[in-house]
Amino acid sequence: MADRWALAPAEGGGAELVALGSDGLPAGPVVREPDLVAAVRGRPGVARWVWRSTAEVYPRLLAAGVRVERCYDVEDAETLLLGHEGRYGEPRSAAAALARLRGGPVPPDPPQRSAAPGAQSSLFEPEDTGLPLADLVSVYAEQQRRHERAEHPDRMRLLTAAESAGMLVAAEMNQAGLPWSADVHRSVLHDLLGERYAGGGEPRRLAELADEVSAAFGRRVRPDLPADVIKAFAQAGIRIKSTRRWEIESIDHPAVKPLVEYKKLYRIWVAHGWSWLQDWVREGRFRPEFLAGGTVTGRWVTNGGGALQIPKVIRRAVVADPGWRLVVADADQMEPRVLAAISRDPGLMEVAGRETDLYQSVSDRAFSGDRAQAKLAVLGAVYGQTSGDGLKNLAALRRRFPRAVAYVDDAARAGEEGRLVRTWLGRTCPPAAGATDDATEEAGIPSGPSSSSGAGPAGGTSGDDEAESRSWAPGYASSDARARGRFARNFVVQGSAADWALLLLAALRRACTDMAAELVFFQHDEVIVHCPEEEAEAVVAAIREAADLAGRLTFGETPVRFPFTTAVVECYADAK
Repeated sequence: MADRWALAPAEGGGAELVALGSDGLPAGPVVREPDLVAAVRGRPGVARWVWRSTAEVYPRLLAAGVRVERCYDVEDAETLLLGHEGRYGEPRSAAAALARLRGGPVPPDPPQRSAAPGAQSSLFEPEDTGLPLADLVSVYAEQQRRHERAEHPDRMRLLTAAESAGMLVAAEMNQAGLPWSADVHRSVLHDLLGERYAGGGEPRRLAELADEVSAAFGRRVRPDLPADVIKAFAQAGIRIKSTRRWEIESIDHPAVKPLVEYKKLYRIWVAHGWSWLQDWVREGRFRPEFLAGGTVTGRWVTNGGGALQIPKVIRRAVVADPGWRLVVADADQMEPRVLAAISRDPGLMEVAGRETDLYQSVSDRAFSGDRAQAKLAVLGAVYGQTSGDGLKNLAALRRRFPRAVAYVDDAARAGEEGRLVRTWLGRTCPPAAGATDDATEEAGIPSGPSSSSGAGPAGGTSGDDEAESRSWAPGYASSDARARGRFARNFVVQGSAADWALLLLAALRRACTDMAAELVFFQHDEVIVHCPEEEAEAVVAAIREAADLAGRLTFGETPVRFPFTTAVVECYADAK
């Protein structure tokens, strides 16, 4: 049996299949099966399934208990190839790819489906049979030829395979769900917010804080309305541009303390309160819809549910099943290590080759042991903080690690000039892409009046899913050339880190195949595996081995290491 088969769903739950040769063309007759699930289950020797969309096929297989080893997602590959060819934003559907191949009118992509709370991916969506099998194979064969024309064909093929593997992982996580205790969640909300009032109004603690804010201003102020807060401060003789925490906390006024507390609790109430719990948690599981490669950098997002910004206090509700554990693994200083690997800077590779504190090692070499200065310098180089102290820090970094700084400087210059910028494997940043200052604040580099920093969240942080999608989207950000340069500077590092993370997930998924363990959460540089207690030690080892393998596959043989801080816990909040 051929190790690669193309599959297209057919009406009535059936499927058309054909074996493929190394050139992507049919290597045998078309087979028609009355049951898609049975067709896949009956071919366990197939090493890779080629299909239009993982979201179209895989949830149906998972619901029937069928998993596949590998796949090739044609529409995801089309997205990557269009970007590499400088055509990002053109319709990415298989139908659009076929139209381009034949020289016909290109149909627009269908609108993105919004997730319904608690729904499991596309399982219950109306059936969409997509392209006929022959057309799907034609598109696939042409994509193989386009990979050959890429700047680095082998890397591009690896990226496409990794992204398709990520699609499988996302679908499996969507089905598994994150273990969640509704009782613990309700208890946390009661402790934080107090009693709920009838009619859906603000809970007791928020009402009390709102009264304190109003008392401090001497008149009724709605702390949930930024315009009202800005007006109240103006009447008190204090001019502010926004109600962001960093700006408010710099003010000497009695309203500041209750206002900051109100904003923190208000977000929990709105984003992860009782309504969220009712909508998103079913049978002890929280099931957001993870979307692999949901941003231009390759970072994941979720379609609803706010999974990528679960507050620490709410993480107390993430509790393993009885007899099971959560293995929570955080990549240590991932992006600076990625910069070492892609820049091939000898000094930085030497520092990143140790499983020790990278920032401390950098500080010993360039900042007289001042770790805080070293961290700001490295993050400033990646995120584009080149004014004030950032410029001085960058100069010190450039003297000790010239190739690393030159690498991101070159990317920034290319972005400013509107040229294409690529990750190590070939994911491509569109010339028009930029970033908002909101993302910089998430990175821990304030974007206030004296700073020109800005291009994306640092590893280990997370932002609102929808806001993140917008801030990485072409055309959403400022047209200013410097903003594009800062984004491009960050893109080569953050995007390459996302590529590495895909290969990490693929390797970890494969390592867990013979275990009961299941991947249940992934966010930028953090992964959670839910497993029986007796498997926890093996999972920790598997994560370490997967990180090493992903480093070699992504960047080749370098001295750079990608260590993880790993915790085996019953409750997610206890991991950090």
